[in-house]
Amino acid sequence: MVLNMAKRAIRGSVRIRGAARCGENDGVTRVVGRQGRVTGRIGPGLVGEVMVPIRGGVEAFYAYPSVPDEEILVGSIVVVVEYSPPRTVYVARAIV
Repeated sequence: MVLNMAKRAIRGSVRIRGAARCGENDGVTRVVGRQGRVTGRIGPGLVGEVMVPIRGGVEAFYAYPSVPDEEILVGSIVVVVEYSPPRTVYVARAIV
């Protein structure tokens, strides 16, 4: 019984690793480095929002400043410096 459960667990982990190899983690590399526009103010103690063009469309992400005391106003262009799945990014002002 225990051996069968161990075999199932191993098979399950192989399946998960196989799915990741097929492109499941590609979202991490595709979000970091992209520019987006702030749609909800980002600042200390606030959860802001940014719209980032990705996967053939534009998606909304919860946003925090990469510099803890920085405030970024609505309409500003930002760059994603860190991505925390599924919908959170850390951003810095873009140099335009």
